[in-house]
Amino acid sequence: MTLEPTYLSAVRESYDTVAADYVKQVPRPAALDPLSRAMLGVFAETVRDAALGPVADLGCGPGFVTAYLAGHGVPVSGVDLSPRMVELARQNHPELSFSIGSMTALDIADGSLGGILAYYSTHHTPPDLLPLIYAEFHRTLAPGGTLMLAGYVGDGERLRPTQGYGGHPVSYESHLRPVEQLVELMQTARLVVTTRVIQEPGNVSKRRIATLLAEKPVGYPAPARTHNGGGA
Repeated sequence: MTLEPTYLSAVRESYDTVAADYVKQVPRPAALDPLSRAMLGVFAETVRDAALGPVADLGCGPGFVTAYLAGHGVPVSGVDLSPRMVELARQNHPELSFSIGSMTALDIADGSLGGILAYYSTHHTPPDLLPLIYAEFHRTLAPGGTLMLAGYVGDGERLRPTQGYGGHPVSYESHLRPVEQLVELMQTARLVVTTRVIQEPGNVSKRRIATLLAEKPVGYPAPARTHNGGGA
């Protein structure tokens, strides 16, 4: 039996706690900065035109971005670790499909996805488990499928906030890895990075943001799944 990575409990419980305030405070995609909206548009057009299969929004939260992609003609569903987030997503977007799940072990068939969106949803993952996440991305993407990963990057900082949205207590950690390390790990997982967009700290964010587009090449077998005992 494979045990669940221990950090997932902290992430799940924390986002269940802050979910209602998250919905109130986080801006909708239409209110994002022009570059962020443009990158979502590029991803939407790429996966829609390629038509290699459905798209999974992994770490979808309350479904804001999932619905945005659907509005751009993308056949998309959402997956989130937090049952409360999934509940809110289903309430707000009943026309779309949302499920509870973890990026560490996706309940998605091999090679079935035309695209994966991981939008600010991987920075809670401990660095030593990122290869497991990226291997799952590779496994579930169809050959030629596209991954878009966006989030905060840094110089290896490990953040341990005690309060989240609405001032509620949280116990997750955030890991701000160098973008070069993320690219290297993707390449190790046989995901070819085609685009890097870096937004330096400023009016949009106090932290550096990286948006990466990557493809699963045609003709590569999936990396073997990694099973870590003792809580991973």
